[in-house]
Amino acid sequence: MLLTALGACGFAVKGIFAKLLYARGWHFEQVVTIRALLALPVIWAWASWREGVRGVYAGPVRARLGAALAGFVCYFIGTNLDFRALTLVDASVERVLLFAYPSMVVVLHAVIYRQRPTPRAVASLACTYAGILMVVSGFDLGILRANLGGAGLVLSCAFTYALYYLASDRWGARIGAIRFTLAAVTTSAIAFAVQYLVSGSARHFPAVGLTDAALIASLVMLSTVLPMVLTAEGVRRLGAPRAAVVSTIGPPVTIALGALLLGESLTFPQGAGVALIALGIFVLESAQKSAAPRH
Repeated sequence: MLLTALGACGFAVKGIFAKLLYARGWHFEQVVTIRALLALPVIWAWASWREGVRGVYAGPVRARLGAALAGFVCYFIGTNLDFRALTLVDASVERVLLFAYPSMVVVLHAVIYRQRPTPRAVASLACTYAGILMVVSGFDLGILRANLGGAGLVLSCAFTYALYYLASDRWGARIGAIRFTLAAVTTSAIAFAVQYLVSGSARHFPAVGLTDAALIASLVMLSTVLPMVLTAEGVRRLGAPRAAVVSTIGPPVTIALGALLLGESLTFPQGAGVALIALGIFVLESAQKSAAPRH
Protein backbone atom coordinates (compact mmCIF):
# COMPACT_ATOMS: atom_id res chain seq x y z
CA MET A 1 0.00 0.00 0.00
CA LEU A 2 2.86 2.38 0.81
CA LEU A 3 4.58 1.76 -2.54
CA THR A 4 1.32 2.35 -4.42
CA ALA A 5 0.49 5.48 -2.44
CA LEU A 6 3.97 6.93 -3.01
CA GLY A 7 3.68 6.16 -6.71
CA ALA A 8 0.29 7.89 -6.88
CA CYS A 9 1.70 10.94 -5.08
CA GLY A 10 4.58 11.06 -7.57
CA PHE A 11 2.21 11.01 -10.54
CA ALA A 12 0.06 13.60 -8.76
CA VAL A 13 2.78 16.28 -8.83
CA LYS A 14 3.46 15.85 -12.58
CA GLY A 15 1.06 18.65 -13.45
CA ILE A 16 2.61 20.94 -10.83
CA PHE A 17 6.10 20.58 -12.32
CA ALA A 18 4.72 21.01 -15.84
CA LYS A 19 2.85 24.19 -14.87
CA LEU A 20 5.98 25.64 -13.27
CA LEU A 21 7.98 24.93 -16.42
CA TYR A 22 5.27 26.53 -18.58
CA ALA A 23 5.46 29.62 -16.41
CA ARG A 24 9.21 29.79 -17.16
CA GLY A 25 8.61 29.84 -20.92
CA TRP A 26 8.70 26.15 -21.81
CA HIS A 27 6.35 24.84 -24.53
CA PHE A 28 4.42 21.69 -23.71
CA GLU A 29 6.04 19.79 -26.61
CA GLN A 30 9.47 20.63 -25.22
CA VAL A 31 8.45 19.35 -21.80
CA VAL A 32 7.02 16.03 -23.03
CA THR A 33 10.02 15.41 -25.30
CA ILE A 34 12.74 15.96 -22.73
CA ARG A 35 10.72 14.01 -20.14
CA ALA A 36 10.39 10.97 -22.41
CA LEU A 37 14.01 10.95 -23.60
CA LEU A 38 15.55 11.39 -20.15
CA ALA A 39 13.27 8.80 -18.54
CA LEU A 40 13.95 6.10 -21.15
CA PRO A 41 17.51 5.05 -20.10
CA VAL A 42 16.46 4.89 -16.45
CA ILE A 43 13.50 2.65 -17.29
CA TRP A 44 15.79 0.42 -19.37
CA ALA A 45 18.23 0.14 -16.46
CA TRP A 46 15.40 -0.82 -14.10
CA ALA A 47 13.97 -3.41 -16.52
CA SER A 48 17.43 -4.89 -17.18
CA TRP A 49 18.04 -5.18 -13.45
CA ARG A 50 14.70 -6.93 -12.88
CA GLU A 51 14.64 -9.16 -15.97
CA GLY A 52 18.28 -9.41 -17.02
CA VAL A 53 19.80 -7.88 -20.14
CA ARG A 54 18.65 -10.73 -22.36
CA GLY A 55 15.37 -11.17 -20.50
CA VAL A 56 13.96 -7.81 -21.60
CA TYR A 57 13.71 -9.15 -25.17
CA ALA A 58 11.86 -12.33 -24.22
CA GLY A 59 8.25 -13.04 -25.07
CA PRO A 60 6.09 -13.49 -28.17
CA VAL A 61 6.67 -10.92 -30.91
CA ARG A 62 2.93 -10.30 -31.29
CA ALA A 63 2.58 -9.38 -27.62
CA ARG A 64 5.57 -7.03 -27.81
CA LEU A 65 4.07 -5.36 -30.89
CA GLY A 66 0.81 -4.97 -28.97
CA ALA A 67 2.72 -3.32 -26.13
CA ALA A 68 4.46 -1.00 -28.59
CA LEU A 69 1.13 0.03 -30.12
CA ALA A 70 -0.34 0.61 -26.66
CA GLY A 71 2.66 2.78 -25.77
CA PHE A 72 2.21 4.87 -28.90
CA VAL A 73 -1.49 5.42 -28.20
CA CYS A 74 -1.23 6.09 -24.45
CA TYR A 75 2.27 7.36 -23.72
CA PHE A 76 2.67 9.38 -26.92
CA ILE A 77 -0.78 10.50 -28.09
CA GLY A 78 -2.29 10.51 -24.60
CA THR A 79 0.66 12.35 -23.04
CA ASN A 80 0.57 15.01 -25.76
CA LEU A 81 -3.13 15.54 -25.06
CA ASP A 82 -2.54 15.64 -21.32
CA PHE A 83 0.31 18.15 -21.32
CA ARG A 84 -1.53 20.31 -23.85
CA ALA A 85 -4.53 20.28 -21.51
CA LEU A 86 -2.32 21.53 -18.67
CA THR A 87 -1.89 24.76 -20.61
CA LEU A 88 -5.68 25.24 -20.46
CA VAL A 89 -6.89 23.90 -17.09
CA ASP A 90 -5.63 23.77 -13.51
CA ALA A 91 -3.40 20.86 -12.52
CA SER A 92 -5.97 19.79 -9.92
CA VAL A 93 -8.76 19.59 -12.52
CA GLU A 94 -6.49 17.62 -14.87
CA ARG A 95 -5.58 15.04 -12.22
CA VAL A 96 -9.19 14.52 -11.15
CA LEU A 97 -10.50 14.09 -14.70
CA LEU A 98 -7.83 11.51 -15.53
CA PHE A 99 -9.48 9.28 -12.94
CA ALA A 100 -12.35 8.77 -15.37
CA TYR A 101 -10.33 6.05 -17.08
CA PRO A 102 -11.45 3.12 -14.84
CA SER A 103 -15.07 3.78 -15.78
CA MET A 104 -14.06 3.94 -19.45
CA VAL A 105 -12.43 0.52 -19.04
CA VAL A 106 -15.77 -0.86 -17.83
CA VAL A 107 -17.64 0.59 -20.82
CA LEU A 108 -15.05 -0.58 -23.35
CA HIS A 109 -14.88 -4.05 -21.79
CA ALA A 110 -18.67 -4.34 -21.97
CA VAL A 111 -18.70 -3.29 -25.64
CA ILE A 112 -15.76 -5.45 -26.74
CA TYR A 113 -16.82 -8.61 -24.90
CA ARG A 114 -20.59 -7.96 -25.13
CA GLN A 115 -21.06 -8.27 -21.39
CA ARG A 116 -23.66 -6.21 -19.60
CA PRO A 117 -22.16 -4.23 -16.68
CA THR A 118 -23.32 -5.23 -13.20
CA PRO A 119 -25.68 -2.89 -11.29
CA ARG A 120 -22.77 -1.90 -9.05
CA ALA A 121 -20.65 -1.03 -12.08
CA VAL A 122 -23.52 1.08 -13.47
CA ALA A 123 -23.74 2.89 -10.12
CA SER A 124 -20.00 3.52 -10.31
CA LEU A 125 -20.37 4.98 -13.80
CA ALA A 126 -23.16 7.25 -12.60
CA CYS A 127 -21.03 8.54 -9.70
CA THR A 128 -17.98 9.05 -11.90
CA TYR A 129 -19.67 10.97 -14.69
CA ALA A 130 -21.78 13.05 -12.32
CA GLY A 131 -18.51 13.95 -10.58
CA ILE A 132 -16.88 14.84 -13.90
CA LEU A 133 -19.78 17.16 -14.75
CA MET A 134 -19.45 18.88 -11.37
CA VAL A 135 -15.66 19.25 -11.63
CA VAL A 136 -15.81 20.66 -15.16
CA SER A 137 -18.74 23.01 -14.61
CA GLY A 138 -18.86 23.75 -10.88
CA PHE A 139 -22.50 24.59 -11.70
CA ASP A 140 -21.15 27.84 -13.15
CA LEU A 141 -21.28 28.71 -16.85
CA GLY A 142 -18.03 30.69 -16.63
CA ILE A 143 -16.17 27.74 -15.10
CA LEU A 144 -17.66 25.43 -17.73
CA ARG A 145 -16.48 27.65 -20.60
CA ALA A 146 -13.00 27.95 -19.05
CA ASN A 147 -12.61 24.20 -18.57
CA LEU A 148 -14.44 22.75 -21.58
CA GLY A 149 -11.58 22.60 -24.10
CA GLY A 150 -8.97 21.40 -21.61
CA ALA A 151 -11.38 18.91 -20.05
CA GLY A 152 -12.03 17.40 -23.46
CA LEU A 153 -8.30 16.87 -23.94
CA VAL A 154 -7.89 15.30 -20.50
CA LEU A 155 -10.84 12.96 -21.02
CA SER A 156 -9.39 11.98 -24.41
CA CYS A 157 -6.13 11.19 -22.60
CA ALA A 158 -8.08 9.15 -20.05
CA PHE A 159 -9.57 7.20 -22.97
CA THR A 160 -6.06 6.30 -24.15
CA TYR A 161 -5.30 5.15 -20.58
CA ALA A 162 -8.32 2.86 -20.76
CA LEU A 163 -7.12 1.43 -24.08
CA TYR A 164 -3.67 0.89 -22.54
CA TYR A 165 -5.23 -0.95 -19.60
CA LEU A 166 -7.15 -3.28 -21.92
CA ALA A 167 -4.03 -3.87 -24.03
CA SER A 168 -2.03 -4.62 -20.90
CA ASP A 169 -4.71 -7.06 -19.77
CA ARG A 170 -4.51 -8.84 -23.12
CA TRP A 171 -0.79 -8.89 -23.84
CA GLY A 172 0.86 -8.04 -20.51
CA ALA A 173 0.34 -11.53 -19.11
CA ARG A 174 2.22 -13.02 -22.06
CA ILE A 175 5.40 -10.98 -21.68
CA GLY A 176 5.13 -9.67 -18.11
CA ALA A 177 4.32 -6.18 -16.85
CA ILE A 178 7.94 -4.98 -16.92
CA ARG A 179 8.57 -5.99 -20.54
CA PHE A 180 5.18 -4.59 -21.55
CA THR A 181 5.97 -1.25 -19.89
CA LEU A 182 9.47 -1.15 -21.41
CA ALA A 183 8.17 -1.75 -24.95
CA ALA A 184 5.47 0.90 -24.48
CA VAL A 185 7.85 3.51 -23.07
CA THR A 186 10.50 2.85 -25.74
CA THR A 187 7.99 3.27 -28.57
CA SER A 188 6.67 6.51 -27.14
CA ALA A 189 10.19 7.92 -26.67
CA ILE A 190 11.01 7.19 -30.32
CA ALA A 191 7.77 8.90 -31.35
CA PHE A 192 8.63 11.96 -29.23
CA ALA A 193 12.09 12.11 -30.81
CA VAL A 194 10.52 12.10 -34.29
CA GLN A 195 8.05 14.77 -33.21
CA TYR A 196 10.95 16.88 -31.96
CA LEU A 197 12.69 16.65 -35.33
CA VAL A 198 9.65 17.69 -37.37
CA SER A 199 8.03 20.20 -35.04
CA GLY A 200 9.37 23.73 -35.08
CA SER A 201 7.85 24.55 -31.70
CA ALA A 202 9.90 21.83 -30.02
CA ARG A 203 13.29 22.63 -31.53
CA HIS A 204 14.41 25.72 -29.66
CA PHE A 205 14.69 24.96 -25.96
CA PRO A 206 14.96 27.97 -23.66
CA ALA A 207 18.12 28.58 -21.69
CA VAL A 208 18.26 25.98 -18.93
CA GLY A 209 19.09 27.55 -15.57
CA LEU A 210 19.42 25.79 -12.23
CA THR A 211 15.70 26.16 -11.51
CA ASP A 212 14.77 24.72 -14.91
CA ALA A 213 17.17 21.82 -14.44
CA ALA A 214 15.75 21.08 -10.99
CA LEU A 215 12.18 21.13 -12.31
CA ILE A 216 13.07 18.88 -15.25
CA ALA A 217 14.92 16.43 -13.00
CA SER A 218 11.97 16.37 -10.61
CA LEU A 219 9.50 15.82 -13.46
CA VAL A 220 11.57 12.95 -14.86
CA MET A 221 12.56 11.20 -11.63
CA LEU A 222 9.92 12.11 -9.04
CA SER A 223 6.90 12.23 -11.37
CA THR A 224 7.77 9.69 -14.06
CA VAL A 225 10.41 7.06 -13.32
CA LEU A 226 9.99 6.52 -9.58
CA PRO A 227 6.16 6.51 -9.67
CA MET A 228 6.23 4.01 -12.55
CA VAL A 229 8.57 1.69 -10.66
CA LEU A 230 6.80 2.12 -7.31
CA THR A 231 3.36 1.55 -8.83
CA ALA A 232 4.53 -1.55 -10.72
CA GLU A 233 6.00 -3.00 -7.52
CA GLY A 234 2.93 -1.99 -5.50
CA VAL A 235 0.52 -3.61 -7.95
CA ARG A 236 2.66 -6.77 -7.95
CA ARG A 237 2.34 -7.05 -4.17
CA LEU A 238 -1.17 -5.66 -3.71
CA GLY A 239 -3.07 -6.61 -6.84
CA ALA A 240 -4.56 -4.21 -9.37
CA PRO A 241 -8.03 -3.67 -7.77
CA ARG A 242 -6.69 -2.70 -4.32
CA ALA A 243 -3.89 -0.66 -5.87
CA ALA A 244 -6.45 1.31 -7.91
CA VAL A 245 -8.29 2.25 -4.72
CA VAL A 246 -5.08 3.28 -2.96
CA SER A 247 -4.14 5.44 -5.96
CA THR A 248 -7.17 7.68 -5.34
CA ILE A 249 -4.88 9.56 -2.96
CA GLY A 250 -3.49 11.25 -6.08
CA PRO A 251 -6.15 13.92 -6.81
CA PRO A 252 -6.27 15.28 -3.23
CA VAL A 253 -2.48 15.60 -3.27
CA THR A 254 -2.60 17.53 -6.55
CA ILE A 255 -5.39 19.77 -5.26
CA ALA A 256 -3.44 20.57 -2.09
CA LEU A 257 -0.18 21.29 -3.94
CA GLY A 258 -1.99 23.25 -6.65
CA ALA A 259 -3.46 25.50 -3.98
CA LEU A 260 -0.13 25.85 -2.15
CA LEU A 261 2.22 26.36 -5.11
CA LEU A 262 0.03 27.61 -7.96
CA GLY A 263 -2.79 29.42 -6.19
CA GLU A 264 -5.40 27.06 -7.64
CA SER A 265 -8.69 26.42 -5.91
CA LEU A 266 -11.85 24.40 -6.47
CA THR A 267 -15.37 25.57 -5.75
CA PHE A 268 -17.55 23.58 -3.38
CA PRO A 269 -19.44 21.84 -6.25
CA GLN A 270 -16.11 20.92 -7.83
CA GLY A 271 -14.91 19.49 -4.52
CA ALA A 272 -18.11 17.46 -4.29
CA GLY A 273 -17.40 16.22 -7.81
CA VAL A 274 -13.96 15.01 -6.69
CA ALA A 275 -15.64 13.06 -3.89
CA LEU A 276 -18.12 11.51 -6.35
CA ILE A 277 -15.34 10.38 -8.68
CA ALA A 278 -13.46 8.82 -5.76
CA LEU A 279 -16.68 7.12 -4.64
CA GLY A 280 -17.20 5.80 -8.15
CA ILE A 281 -13.73 4.23 -8.14
CA PHE A 282 -14.34 2.62 -4.74
CA VAL A 283 -17.67 1.19 -5.91
CA LEU A 284 -16.13 -0.04 -9.15
CA GLU A 285 -13.20 -1.78 -7.50
CA SER A 286 -15.40 -3.36 -4.82
CA ALA A 287 -17.61 -4.66 -7.63
CA GLN A 288 -14.62 -6.21 -9.37
CA LYS A 289 -13.42 -7.73 -6.12
CA SER A 290 -16.80 -9.29 -5.35
CA ALA A 291 -17.00 -10.65 -8.92
CA ALA A 292 -13.56 -12.29 -8.71
CA PRO A 293 -13.60 -16.11 -8.42
CA ARG A 294 -12.93 -17.56 -4.98
CA HIS A 295 -10.45 -20.40 -4.56
